Amino acid sequence: MPTFASFFFRLRDHACGLLAIFLLGGCSSPPKGIEPVGGFQADRYLGMWYEIARLDHSFERGLSRVTAEYSRRADGGIDVVNRGYDAKRGDWKEARGVARFVGTSDVASLKVTFFWPFSGGYHVIALGSDYEYAMVTSSSRSYLWILARHRKLDTPVLEELLTRARGWGFRTEDLIFVEQ
Repeated sequence: MPTFASFFFRLRDHACGLLAIFLLGGCSSPPKGIEPVGGFQADRYLGMWYEIARLDHSFERGLSRVTAEYSRRADGGIDVVNRGYDAKRGDWKEARGVARFVGTSDVASLKVTFFWPFSGGYHVIALGSDYEYAMVTSSSRSYLWILARHRKLDTPVLEELLTRARGWGFRTEDLIFVEQ
């Protein structure tokens, strides 16, 4: 039976997530000086991704075993399912959303909506030639994710991504490396 404390923490988490989305609402452009990947093929991007590293933010704080799964919608959009394990509470958290391309589908620049009517930018700014890794940001340098198709990313690849992210002005020293 849920306790008042568990209800309060869930309410707080949802409120923080809504606030973050509200603050991102309408912000769909990548940070200045950063271009999304061109020649993007959404069908190759679909499927399961493991979060290797992220900059901290309230809606994933404390989560491990974080994954993102993308699948094609009949209307041309992309379904998004983000999951992570909260060891402190002993349960899984999940968020479902819909992503849509901001412009043409060959540029990896999308808007993701988890709570209508608010959306945030989702920009793939680095991508492996075989879609084996990706680096993603939102509309500011406060958001950065490094994703991979496997639970671990080869060290030389990770180092190259970190170098690129530093060059773009991301605070890579603040990255959280996710326990998978």
